Amino acid sequence: MGYGVGSGESNWGGGVLGEILGRAAEGLGVVLPEQDGQRSGSGTAEYVDAGLGRRVRVQSADEQRRAFWVYLQSNGKHLACGWTADPAEVVRAAVAWTGGAGLEETKGQAPCIGFRPWALAHEREPLGAVELAWCLKLDRIHMPSMNRFPRVHALLAAAYAQPVLRQLMPVTSHFNLWFSTSTTARWNTTRVGYMIRPHDEGFYGVRNGSELLARFETPQEAVAFVVAVLPEGIGPAC
Repeated sequence: MGYGVGSGESNWGGGVLGEILGRAAEGLGVVLPEQDGQRSGSGTAEYVDAGLGRRVRVQSADEQRRAFWVYLQSNGKHLACGWTADPAEVVRAAVAWTGGAGLEETKGQAPCIGFRPWALAHEREPLGAVELAWCLKLDRIHMPSMNRFPRVHALLAAAYAQPVLRQLMPVTSHFNLWFSTSTTARWNTTRVGYMIRPHDEGFYGVRNGSELLARFETPQEAVAFVVAVLPEGIGPAC
């Protein structure tokens, strides 16, 4: 995939980070995609291609903006991310991804970009809504700042290991996990079973709304408790 050659005036915008990346693009002789002014600031820049549903979010990794996190999104879903100290690599990733390049081609332009097999499979043939939701939630352990919450990931992994839960829609709110029989999850109408809180005074708490039912030391125990009381023949979510 070729880059668009810079011509005319550059619209950097986006505060300090946008200016850093704008200068890098100018040095490469390329044009950065349109920046989302609503979501960009001094330490964040977001570039979009509305026609493709593509978005690249760039975030400063330190206060001096000497390193950057880069996130690739497609239709609102995070498919890949990477870390680099080279603003030119950030620019190459942004131009490639918003220009329609695939994950592997974008990584070829910006080796910092990483993704897992599910993302590549989804790019080739879109996953179902439930499977994609599970993949996205489980994958967040690899992305800052969610990589700072191992208990949350352990709970998700324990739930995913249960076939009956794997076919339901996983829903998280404030790190708490519950399940839905619909891909358009609504607490009052589509929730099934109980909610699990991974941070319940040092335990994994199982609750029915605000009512505490039990606390467990391991996520596997909490998940097993939830599975035991599910209605028979539940799922799959639709």
